[in-house]
Amino acid sequence: MRVLVTGAAGFIGFNLSRHLLTRGDEVLGIDSLNDYYDVTLKHARLGELAKSGDGLGGGFAFKQVDFSDHVALETALGNEDFDRIVHLGAQAGVRYSIENPRAYLQANLAGHLNMLEIARHRRT
Repeated sequence: MRVLVTGAAGFIGFNLSRHLLTRGDEVLGIDSLNDYYDVTLKHARLGELAKSGDGLGGGFAFKQVDFSDHVALETALGNEDFDRIVHLGAQAGVRYSIENPRAYLQANLAGHLNMLEIARHRRT
């Protein structure tokens, strides 16, 4: 099975992706790699997923894209095929949402709508 995982560099997305790879699934991970928290940690997680995918039967591919940008998302995904979508990407942080409500709205509402539209149009 090929699974699209949003937020693949985050804590939950990383752990789910690693589990899917151990099952032998292929994972296409997307993440904006924003600097809300340590980007170095995110890159380390992606590196581990790339290595994990090599030895486990599944494969890991990654695309850096902000899923709240519909045009960029469509361009990045192109004609990629996937059987399932697990949407775990989001702008985290309660304080951040109060200080930056528009950024929070864009990532968490518009981004969620974009993922629903991807699923609808690709019949996933």
